[in-house]
Amino acid sequence: MTLPATTLATASHDKALRFACEGEPLIGILHQPDPTRSSRQLGVLIVVGGPQVRVGSHRQFVQVARALADDGYPVLRFDVRGMGDSAGAQRSFEQLTPDIGAAVDELLRQCPQLQRVVLWGLCDGASASLLYLAERQGDARIAGLCVLNPWVRSELSLAKTQVQHYYTRRLVDPAFWRKLLRGGVRLGAASELLQKLGTALFKRPAMPSSGSAPFYHRMAAAWRGFKRPVLLLLSGDDYTAREFSQHAASDPAWSGALSLPGVSRFELAGADHTFSAGSAQTEMIAHTRAWLAALPVNTAGSIGHR
Repeated sequence: MTLPATTLATASHDKALRFACEGEPLIGILHQPDPTRSSRQLGVLIVVGGPQVRVGSHRQFVQVARALADDGYPVLRFDVRGMGDSAGAQRSFEQLTPDIGAAVDELLRQCPQLQRVVLWGLCDGASASLLYLAERQGDARIAGLCVLNPWVRSELSLAKTQVQHYYTRRLVDPAFWRKLLRGGVRLGAASELLQKLGTALFKRPAMPSSGSAPFYHRMAAAWRGFKRPVLLLLSGDDYTAREFSQHAASDPAWSGALSLPGVSRFELAGADHTFSAGSAQTEMIAHTRAWLAALPVNTAGSIGHR
């Protein structure tokens, strides 16, 4: 079934879009720069991951899109199938490649002056963006990748993060031992601690393999194979960000990946997972703006390689 794309005019310079992904309608909002100003030849697609809609927590994706549109970048944020206003069955972040591809197509169709698109994603939206690049063999239309607190959850990564950033603090806290000696710590909690310690200390990372490699290994392969600029933003007060950093430092598939040329990495001290504080959001958007402004995309459509 072929579903025609539909444009619904809204106030300001935003447009509501209806476009197809494998015969099912997706709904998105296109933020267009002020028509009186020159529009850039680079667009931004905000990729929404798991159980999340195009608005984002505390309207985060709206604020990011409007800020970038003010800088002259057309920005599209959209609901993947099964979420928000889009049709279809709900899918995990590992199954969003067709949705992302349809949104890239629509952004380029709506803004024919664009030569390249940047993928911008938070948490499993960041992971979905990397998986898209892995499955679409890089997609030459993608000029860069902005990933925030990527999701790489596994039993081992979770155990290591919890042991390092939670259980270790408890073990050196005298109050914990006084509570333990008084019988104030339930047996289940003590058993969980021993289990996490055993996993963190003795379980080894899965080695990359052909076939059904775990998603975080496919992410690593895409990261290495993507020879274009990457912006990595990590929250200073977020277990997901810590888990990613620790995983990238210990998993052989990720060894050295964060230090590759072309990777710009920043940690925002005190920021939570969604940069909910006004100062954290301002800093996050400022990093994104500065990085986009420095992207080597020229009128001939060539892109910088790392």
